[in-house]
Amino acid sequence: MADTDLLEAYIEVYFHAFKYVGELISEPMKADGISFEQFLIMRDLAAGHQLGLSEIAKKRGVTRAAISRQIKTLLEKETIVQERDAVDRRRLYLRLTPHGEEVTSRVNKVIHKRFYDWVSALGEKDAKELLRIMRKVGTNIIAKDKSALK
Repeated sequence: MADTDLLEAYIEVYFHAFKYVGELISEPMKADGISFEQFLIMRDLAAGHQLGLSEIAKKRGVTRAAISRQIKTLLEKETIVQERDAVDRRRLYLRLTPHGEEVTSRVNKVIHKRFYDWVSALGEKDAKELLRIMRKVGTNIIAKDKSALK
C-alpha cells in the first residue's frame, strides 16, 4: 500500500471508529453527569483504595489542579466525601457515599457488559491484539508526542 493510501485508510478509520471511542466509553456515565476519569476515581475507592488528591494525580499522571476539578464535581454530586486522616489532620482522604457506591456498582455492571460484548464481537484473540497495538501507540507515539508538547 502506498504511503498516501495508508494515510487515507487511517483518516477513514479515524472518522468511522477512533473519533467515537471516547464517546462510547463515556456514555454509561452520562446519566450521572460524570466523566470516565471521575468514574475511575470512584471505582478505585470502591475497590478499597485509600486515596487523596496527590495519590490520584500521581496515578493518572495529571496535575493536582485537574484532579481537584474532578473531585469538586464528585463532591457536588454527593458521590464522594472528604475525610481528615485521624493521624495527620492535614491530609484529606476520599470515601464513596452510599449514593456513590450505588452509582459505581451500576456503572461497573454496564461497562463490564459492554466491554465483553465488544470482546465477543471481535473475538478474544483480536481484542487482545487491539489492546497490544493500543498500548504500543500509547507508549511509542502518544507519550512521546505529549512530552514534546511540554
